[in-house]
Amino acid sequence: MPIVPISGSEKFALQPAPLRADQRSVGSLRLHIVDDATVDGLDPLTYEVVRHRLAAITEEMGDAIKRMSGSVVVTDCNDFGAAIMDEAGDTVQVGLYNMQLAASLDMAAKWTLENRSANPGIKPGDMFLCNDPWVGGGLHQNDVTVLAPLFHDGELFGWTGAVAHQVDLGGVSPGSWSVDGMDVFWESLPTPPVKIVENGAVRADVEDVYLRRSRVPKLVALDLRAKIGANNVAHDRLTALINKYGPDTVKAVMKRMMNDAESRLRAKLLDLPDGTWGAVAHQDGGRAGDRNVYKIVLNMTKTGDRLIFDFTGTDPQVEGIINCTLAGLRGGIMPVMLTMLCPDIPWAPGGIYRTIEIISEPGTINNCTFPAGIGKGSVASAWSTQNAVSETIAGMLSTHPQHSEHLMSVCCGSWDLTVLAGVDQRGGGFVTMLCDAMAGGLGAKVDGDGVDTGGVNCIPMGRVADVEINEFSFPILYLWRREEEDSGGPGKYRGGVGGSSCFIPHDSPVGAVHMVVSAPGKAVPQAPGLAGGYPAATQYDVLVRGSHVLEQLKAGEMPSSLEDLGGEAHTVPPHLETDLGVRDVYYTHWQGGGGLGDPLLREPEYVAADVLKGKVSQRAAIGVYGVTVDETGTVDFDATTRQRQTLRLERAGLSHHEAKTGAPA
Repeated sequence: MPIVPISGSEKFALQPAPLRADQRSVGSLRLHIVDDATVDGLDPLTYEVVRHRLAAITEEMGDAIKRMSGSVVVTDCNDFGAAIMDEAGDTVQVGLYNMQLAASLDMAAKWTLENRSANPGIKPGDMFLCNDPWVGGGLHQNDVTVLAPLFHDGELFGWTGAVAHQVDLGGVSPGSWSVDGMDVFWESLPTPPVKIVENGAVRADVEDVYLRRSRVPKLVALDLRAKIGANNVAHDRLTALINKYGPDTVKAVMKRMMNDAESRLRAKLLDLPDGTWGAVAHQDGGRAGDRNVYKIVLNMTKTGDRLIFDFTGTDPQVEGIINCTLAGLRGGIMPVMLTMLCPDIPWAPGGIYRTIEIISEPGTINNCTFPAGIGKGSVASAWSTQNAVSETIAGMLSTHPQHSEHLMSVCCGSWDLTVLAGVDQRGGGFVTMLCDAMAGGLGAKVDGDGVDTGGVNCIPMGRVADVEINEFSFPILYLWRREEEDSGGPGKYRGGVGGSSCFIPHDSPVGAVHMVVSAPGKAVPQAPGLAGGYPAATQYDVLVRGSHVLEQLKAGEMPSSLEDLGGEAHTVPPHLETDLGVRDVYYTHWQGGGGLGDPLLREPEYVAADVLKGKVSQRAAIGVYGVTVDETGTVDFDATTRQRQTLRLERAGLSHHEAKTGAPA
């Protein structure tokens, strides 16, 4: 996958040169390779059996991480990734978890192969820890990867990688999200690959250096062992597979998986018309107090069997936390490629990357250079890159009667970040990222509405932790968590609605809870619609100081709206760090998915059903969809016809009088 131009001259920003297909060593490190004849000579049955076993191993890696981790972000929300790579670091199989993370593991493996083979060396029983987004393996420093080389008969056979979001790795602010940050030095320390496991044993010196930075070192240490354990599980299963079928056969299957993914995607691209599709995605505010809006520009060109993603025109990197590195840019492309363009193709990114070219100028907000701030890069510029890619790929697919069945409008346009920290109800220190926004609304399809609070398309198995789990784990009390009307983008097919959470601090020995908020999408909608569909609603967060909730709860009353809370309400800017007192309430309303098609073409009965279910308000029903519906869900079809005609005339800048007479009223 060529990157044009090569990213700067910094060692940590360079993409390692790909190995030759016949290259048998890197320095003194011998590589296991197979020739094309072995790959082409695979019998179909063996290929399918081994291919499915490799996919199952990535799932077992995910299960191992979840069983050993103690972090709700991992155990209940599935914010992690796992992958199997070949000897060159090309990704053969990714798990169904956070595919933004898995999309950059190959970068870290290739960098490690090139820069660690001679010193300190890569040997059996070694594993490498990395959280440097300029190297890869993750999109910001909280994404920590453990890479494990797999050897067979003294040769490097392949790599496995496990990566997970860590709730705190230091920096100025809890959770490592420093909303006042100007550059990377405000944030957690990026660590290039270091040998964390040597000859099967954890290196205590390296682990101590790693854990020393965290506010919750025991939790981070447990996650470290979860990722080491996941790699051990994968190596046990892969070794058994090699022993059963032979190393050449297993490796041939790995190569064939990537070749098949490449050839099938090229065939699909040839079936689509050539053309260029453009999109512009946005980020509002690079840091606390910044009221600027920044853009990511994409022109995607399909020529024959290739895709070119050209980000020329994207804004320069900014002082703040929203920049992402090349790993984040790639992480914004691959999840959409897999879920929208390749749902019927093996998920082997090593083959899929061969079909694309990326044009990106270093020093921009989605291909930043050191020392730009990148603490929020994963869910800022990488997420916006994903929005732009989603819009362009959907536009391309819409040109084909069959392939259009797989497109969606943009899903949940931004990540609603809420980090809480302090002393929990058991007297221990805690830091966590609430993952309620994992229940984002999915985009509308060509034949139906988006799934309400259905998730985020870059994490197919993403989940929302149960309210009870969050309340048990952290000193908070929910007043509600629910879907919100009018949050999905209107259209002939409606975007899935998003939701909201509302909670207060509860049962902390010190009373107050520290909070870091970073939730963009307030200035500009970030989940646009398609083919006349409207965007989803913007992000909306409110902090209520001095509420009456404690008195209401004592009286047996449960507030159900912001108006019920009393106190003083403050609309929250995109970035904020503050404390929540015992009478303070935080309300956060995350985004839905974009609509598809003109909302005036939506069946009136569907609008009425949405009103009854609380998905669409009566105000939006008549003002956006042009449907007159009463509280019982009964549609007035004559009034609806008149209202839709009025709305169409208003769009044209005409009144009924002008339409009839041709003269101004």
